[in-house]
Amino acid sequence: MDPTSEEWRARLTAWFTTQLSGEAEQVQIQGLDRVALGHSAETMLLTLTWREQGRAQARDLVVRVRPPEPGLLEPYDLQRQFAILRALEATAVRSPRVFWHDDSGDVLGREFYVMERLPGTVYEQNLPDDLAQAPERLARMSRSLVEQIATIHLVDPVDAGLTFLGDGRDFLDRELTHWVGEMHRVQRGTLPALERLVAELYRQRPAPSPRITLVHGDPKPGNFAFVDDEVNAVFDWELTTLGDPLADIGWAEVNWTTPGAFTNRPGALTVDEFVHHYEALTGIEVVHRDWYRAFQGFKMVVIMLVGAMLFDAGASDDLRLASMGMAVGTYTRPALTSLGVDDDIEPGPVTARQERVREVQERKATR
Repeated sequence: MDPTSEEWRARLTAWFTTQLSGEAEQVQIQGLDRVALGHSAETMLLTLTWREQGRAQARDLVVRVRPPEPGLLEPYDLQRQFAILRALEATAVRSPRVFWHDDSGDVLGREFYVMERLPGTVYEQNLPDDLAQAPERLARMSRSLVEQIATIHLVDPVDAGLTFLGDGRDFLDRELTHWVGEMHRVQRGTLPALERLVAELYRQRPAPSPRITLVHGDPKPGNFAFVDDEVNAVFDWELTTLGDPLADIGWAEVNWTTPGAFTNRPGALTVDEFVHHYEALTGIEVVHRDWYRAFQGFKMVVIMLVGAMLFDAGASDDLRLASMGMAVGTYTRPALTSLGVDDDIEPGPVTARQERVREVQERKATR
């Protein structure tokens, strides 16, 4: 079912009516806009209006719908995400409140949950000229981003009710096993460069951080929304768990200097300044940075590989997934270099086949 269809709107309106108090009347959905960014859950923005006890009510909402299977980040557990966000409501983390979760599939054909729509602007790649030319604003934004990562890591899992995520002690083992498994699940041939990277990650693996914290899993600049150059919302909690906080720092480092990211612009904190600010805020020593960058570079590459292979296998016609394969080699090389491997190693089949790309392009062109 098309999320922008009238049937979708009607079904969701009826469902909202059952979720509101029994005195809610004239329930309506205003606007119904799909967010084009992102590759995981389908995200829809709307305003819910109704009347209750004679008074007009309105609430800006976000609906997160489970992607069709197989998705990019399987296993995709919306109930877990909902529970994490609910637990964070009592903390200092600037995460959106959640309201309702439906796992029946009866309403929209797929599981979904509803959360508040916090104000703020997300700067995924492109920056407006006034911001790009304001280094003092970029300094504040990058500093606020680091402060919110630190806030996440300072959450007490017991006090917040997050112990359902486990104890986090086997985090690195679980992560390596999972992403190696994902690589093997989708590969359609030998992948020499990635296999070498895996071998070096295991061979050079350091002792994990002695601190176990909440780990966001995807603290890239595009998952933070800003109001007045301060973080007002943190999004995309699909990969969140308890574990090694240095994994988040490694992931942030890999993304910090990505071309187009506001953190890569003059005025933003450098990577070293980011790390020093984080250490001062948390008291967590950031060590073994080369290994954690390589580790998270591997994770990023595997996600790209999964996207390209899902497209290649016909599970998705999203050309953005096809383009992911082109970046696999670009991110594999610096990960290997971080571990002291400078050999030019063949990547193997990491891109979608051209005939498959042309087939989809031609089909889309005729619509």
